Amino acid sequence: MTPIMSATSPIPIPTDTWKLGFIGAGKMAESIAKGVVQSGLLPAARIRTAHLGSARRTAFQSFGVTVVDHNDQVVEDSDVVILSVKPQVVKGVVLELKPKLSKKQLLVSVVAGVKLKDLQEWSGHDRFIRVMPNTPAAVGKAASVMSLGTAATEEDAELISKLFGAIGKIWKADEKLFDAITGLSGSGPAYMFLAIEALADGGVAAGLPRDLALGLASQTVLGAATMATATGKHPGQLKDDVASPGGTTIAGIHELEKGGIRGIFMNAVVAAAKRSRELSQG
Repeated sequence: MTPIMSATSPIPIPTDTWKLGFIGAGKMAESIAKGVVQSGLLPAARIRTAHLGSARRTAFQSFGVTVVDHNDQVVEDSDVVILSVKPQVVKGVVLELKPKLSKKQLLVSVVAGVKLKDLQEWSGHDRFIRVMPNTPAAVGKAASVMSLGTAATEEDAELISKLFGAIGKIWKADEKLFDAITGLSGSGPAYMFLAIEALADGGVAAGLPRDLALGLASQTVLGAATMATATGKHPGQLKDDVASPGGTTIAGIHELEKGGIRGIFMNAVVAAAKRSRELSQG
């Protein structure tokens, strides 16, 4: 086994001139790159990725990102390298790039279900940060969580916090929590889409036109989530503020509670977390 690079004194990433590279030019990479550029954190001229397909090349070039032909070129010209490829190909990609990696670089993985210890072993590189964003990254509202590899520094963590802060909010957590995080924020957008669809169906059942019902349902969920994050109030308190004695809201809540709404949501998160553990264990 090739020894992992010593990182007793990692070379700091140059704050004013650092370059960002993406291995994998899919939608998640595009969302991150676009958010970074729009936030002003990094000019597009200092971001690059590689792809041979015209559609993906055009997507990145449309906001100024350099697109080259080969992943080697990305690694050679980047201080921070983000792996954004499918889980089934990441090992081969990392092994292929291994000779080009330098210990002055910070490696970041957004690959679902692939553990830091494996990434570090394949790359021979322990200056690694694993980040788990979710699909609302596409609209700048991601809920991301990061875990630091063996040699990643607090300065590295701060840099990645700023980078992923450009597409939403980011927290730091122990990697052992990532399966539970998958069950909540990774799969959670799908639960909310179901809720929005169901609320809209309820509106239609009560007599609303479909377009109006869907618009009201979507904006209502967005508004409620914004209140929960902006006010800092416990969601139970926010719920109580809407539910007047003997009113319409408490009547609706009563129906939800009869259906076991809380237990259903809890069970969904636990089931998804369990499945995540099964998949990550092969």
